[in-house]
Amino acid sequence: MINPSPDDEADIESTKAPLLEHLVELRKRLVYSLLAFAGCFLVGFYFSKPIYAFLTEPLAHALVGHPNNHLIYTAVYETFFTYVKVGMFAGLCLAFPIIASQIWMFVAPGLYKHERHAFLPFLLASPVLFIAGAGFVFYIMLPFALRFFLGFETPGTANTLGIQLLAKVSDYLDLVTTLIFAFGLTFQMPVLLSLLGRVGIVSAAMLRKFRRYAIVGIFALAAIVTPPDLFSMVSLAIPLTLLYEVSIWCVALIERRRAQEDAAREKEE
Repeated sequence: MINPSPDDEADIESTKAPLLEHLVELRKRLVYSLLAFAGCFLVGFYFSKPIYAFLTEPLAHALVGHPNNHLIYTAVYETFFTYVKVGMFAGLCLAFPIIASQIWMFVAPGLYKHERHAFLPFLLASPVLFIAGAGFVFYIMLPFALRFFLGFETPGTANTLGIQLLAKVSDYLDLVTTLIFAFGLTFQMPVLLSLLGRVGIVSAAMLRKFRRYAIVGIFALAAIVTPPDLFSMVSLAIPLTLLYEVSIWCVALIERRRAQEDAAREKEE
């Protein structure tokens, strides 16, 4: 870890405040975050029908040519609350930059200047990786998974009953949003491991040493968070394995830069 300079110590001292002031500041940030989410929720609920239509595009393409190419709902209120969930999902996505900025404004004064500069790139990379994970599951994994599950439909005969898919609006939304959040969060691996490397908890050598165990854990996690088919599991496990390798590279760069900074500081002394 980089030792703080006298200027950093003075910067931290200037931000010290009584506990009550920190609680007031925390309340203010929470209020701003809730107001941002509420406003974005109203916008998301207003556009909930086109948003839901967009989310159902993979299923619509998979159901082309099928007799039951539509969704159903079995409770009077189901569709309404599904649109409410869509509004909350869209509101959370829209409000995330504001919420993240409020968290940053609350935490940043307690960090040294070099720590703020170190964490900022990771905060910028986090939403990019989340969008990459969400796009990967929506455009690549989900269409194949839907075709796989539709393959279990069987036509009825004189002696057997047919099996047809009657997808519910709420169940489909739960599936899509769960996969989007699961893939988006798991794609944060480089950010998490790089931050741990930055504070000295993990090292590139450690990550290389435990690579085999990490890959086993990645496949186990993929089997848990994805639908129960081989393609879905592999489609998450392979990108995560590649992201693990990227994490090793990022931690190695952080260690190299830290060594250069330490060497430069020793020369100055």
